[in-house]
Amino acid sequence: MGLGSRSAGSWRLQIHGFLQQLMIMLLIVAETRIGIGFLQAQEVVNLSPPLHPSDLAVLRAVKNAMADLPGGSFFASWEFAPGIDPCQIFTGVSCISVQGYSRVNLLSLGPEEAGEPGLWGPLPPELADLPFLQQLSISPGAVSGSIPPGLGSLTYLEEFSCAQNLLTGSIPPTIGALSKLQVLQLSMNRLEGVIPAEISSLQALEFLVLSDNLLSGNIPVLSNNTHLTHLDLRHNELVGELVSFMLPDSLEFLSLSKNQLSGGIGAVGSLSKLNYLDFSFNQFSGAIPSSLFGISGLSYLLLNRNQLSGPLPMTLPLNSDQQLVTIQEVDLSFNLLQGNIPAFLAGVQSLYLNNNLFIGTVPQEFVASLEASTLQSLYLQHNYLSSFGSLATASIPPTVAVCVQYNCQLPPPQSLCPENAGLIARPINECTKFAGTQNLQPPFFP
Repeated sequence: MGLGSRSAGSWRLQIHGFLQQLMIMLLIVAETRIGIGFLQAQEVVNLSPPLHPSDLAVLRAVKNAMADLPGGSFFASWEFAPGIDPCQIFTGVSCISVQGYSRVNLLSLGPEEAGEPGLWGPLPPELADLPFLQQLSISPGAVSGSIPPGLGSLTYLEEFSCAQNLLTGSIPPTIGALSKLQVLQLSMNRLEGVIPAEISSLQALEFLVLSDNLLSGNIPVLSNNTHLTHLDLRHNELVGELVSFMLPDSLEFLSLSKNQLSGGIGAVGSLSKLNYLDFSFNQFSGAIPSSLFGISGLSYLLLNRNQLSGPLPMTLPLNSDQQLVTIQEVDLSFNLLQGNIPAFLAGVQSLYLNNNLFIGTVPQEFVASLEASTLQSLYLQHNYLSSFGSLATASIPPTVAVCVQYNCQLPPPQSLCPENAGLIARPINECTKFAGTQNLQPPFFP
């Protein structure tokens, strides 16, 4: 028994020792595998393609030419040192892998947060040496100088944005070679000269914003830009007339405000996809196309401060399935429009018809919309209206703005006008000279 017990105990000890050794061996194997996995992961990181030498040279040129405005820190991460991968470390740089190298495909220069200091300095011509660049955007700041003509060689470029900076000179015609360009945003700079006709070759262009510059000459023919939905050329020095084949049917946003454009506006009558139209502060003349009032998606129709004339249509176009237009804002003020005011405008939220030559009576539909607060702003001052109809006794909410001063009758008490609205009533000699006496209803004077 004793010998058997000792033998059994010895056997248990041997088994225990064997299990301990086995556990140690398993731990070693596991640690080895973890170490190998870590090394393999490091190899994967280290095996990422190096940045192409020519792209690296361009990034150096960018940093040499441009700098942060005081208080900015955009270039803080741009350190050129061994072991630093600009594609992973540099702010605003993104890359793709091409034939064993990393190539810069996105360059966003300047802070993304609004209100932070941007960059100053010129755009270096070396930017044209990034053949795989798809997006070039520069944050608002003080970037100056001209647009490098060589950018026209960037055949993959889809977006070029440099708004709210100090760019000067002209827009290079080479821009027309960017066949993939979808966004061209150069507003609020100091660009001058004509808009190059070559822009009409950009068939992929969707967003063209050149507003708030010093551009002159005519608007180029853009009817070939069949994907263009947003065109903003406001606040320049553009001249000339609009012709029917100039603008593409795809437009949804169109602003030509604050230029020196003239002639008729019939060319926009067929733009059935318009949501926003602003031709204010120009020299346009002639009649307003009746089809504009039948565009179902139109939210803003701003034609104020022109020389538009003639009567407005009294009915909506035959293809309209509405009795009232539901445009959010219609501003036809400071023109030479005449005749009666159409009742279908009672569906507008803010309506400005002041400083024209309108005659007749305020439509009853207007009064109903005012009382229901559907029509929230109605400016009819400085016309030749001979009667305000039931507006004189209407119950108008205090949140609704109405002004009918300086017409051919005393305004009702509901008329709350801006300070510059002028006298209470128009002198009778002006009313009889323009509108005749058959429709005038006394009293004419306060």
